[in-house]
Amino acid sequence: MNRLAWYLFAAVSVLWGIPYFLIKIAIEDLSPLLVVAGRAAIAAAVLIPVALLRGTLGSLHGNFRTVALISAVHIIGPFLLITYGEQHITSSLTGILIAVEPVVIALMMARTEPLTPMRTAGLLTGFAGVVVLVGVDLGGDRWGLLGAGMVLLAAISYAWAVMLVQRRAAHLPPEALTVGTTVTTTVVLAPLSLLVLPTGPVGLDAWGALIALGVLCTAVALLAFYRLIALAGSNRAGLVTYVNPVVAVLLGVVLLNEPIGVGTVAGFALVVAGCWLSTRPTVALTRSSV
Repeated sequence: MNRLAWYLFAAVSVLWGIPYFLIKIAIEDLSPLLVVAGRAAIAAAVLIPVALLRGTLGSLHGNFRTVALISAVHIIGPFLLITYGEQHITSSLTGILIAVEPVVIALMMARTEPLTPMRTAGLLTGFAGVVVLVGVDLGGDRWGLLGAGMVLLAAISYAWAVMLVQRRAAHLPPEALTVGTTVTTTVVLAPLSLLVLPTGPVGLDAWGALIALGVLCTAVALLAFYRLIALAGSNRAGLVTYVNPVVAVLLGVVLLNEPIGVGTVAGFALVVAGCWLSTRPTVALTRSSV
């Protein structure tokens, strides 16, 4: 990947490493459905003026089916599945299940981008790093199996969405594509969210978390991620799910004074090694004629 792609990779890793913390704050006073609809609406409101100023909204013409499909498999479905699924399983198990996304992408793309031994080793090393980093905590309520299934389905949906963006929407400007997906999400979920409006007072913390989710973790993150896919491809872009848990752990250390153990250091090292191996360029070996 080039320097810009690495910058975008780092930005998305950070922006998608903090949503779980913000979601927990937001759902203290707001329903999960309202949180998903709200963050999409806020993202759309932020990005529509940007797309208008750049004159890129016209590029969506003739691509509405693609945009609607990406909205369903990259925002509506996964956001709802993770938000509801996390109510029944631990955050560590959620992180592990979401981290299967790069593996799923690699398998889906195997025909066009063969799995080399180095890439395979990188994928396995990175996944092992996530497991070491977050730990294996299978706790949860009696609906834990259902919750795990929902999060795993979300990871598969994410993988499919990343491939769709690369194959069918790479020609669209990132701000136009993001406007299309967030507006579609808002139109679909807003009527349903009106049925679950809060009946009591909502704290400033919840509103602040929702705004941050919409502006940073949705609008800015999707802009950067769609651009990253165009620059680096779906396989490399999908590796951000390996780095997200690292960001979450580091935030806990910095903001909550959580201790750094051997597992944290080892997990971080494995994730870095896995990402490095998985992003190495494939070198085709040819025999020169004499």
